[in-house]
Amino acid sequence: MLKRHLRWSTGLAALFLLSGAAASNEYPVAGLEPSQRPAGAPVVEQVEKDDAWYQEALTGITQPYPQSLRFLEDQGNWYTPFNRPGMLGPYDIRGWHDGE
Repeated sequence: MLKRHLRWSTGLAALFLLSGAAASNEYPVAGLEPSQRPAGAPVVEQVEKDDAWYQEALTGITQPYPQSLRFLEDQGNWYTPFNRPGMLGPYDIRGWHDGE
């Protein structure tokens, strides 16, 4: 049993090492020097927000939309919990999970 576990662990470790080596050649690693953006790192130049994007971001909110939601006009591709489904059940006040 121990030999089988050791072989499995060794194989898994080798897989991780090999996959990491292959991935490191494809994309630059960001975060090694936080004060500098790595040369060749991808750059977002424009964010496309069509009507479908706004419709999804405003799920569960009725018109007239409050002025406090004007921040969506400046929202980029960074993470915000506002336009992602959150908790289930009684906490889902915007109805993100109604269809599930």
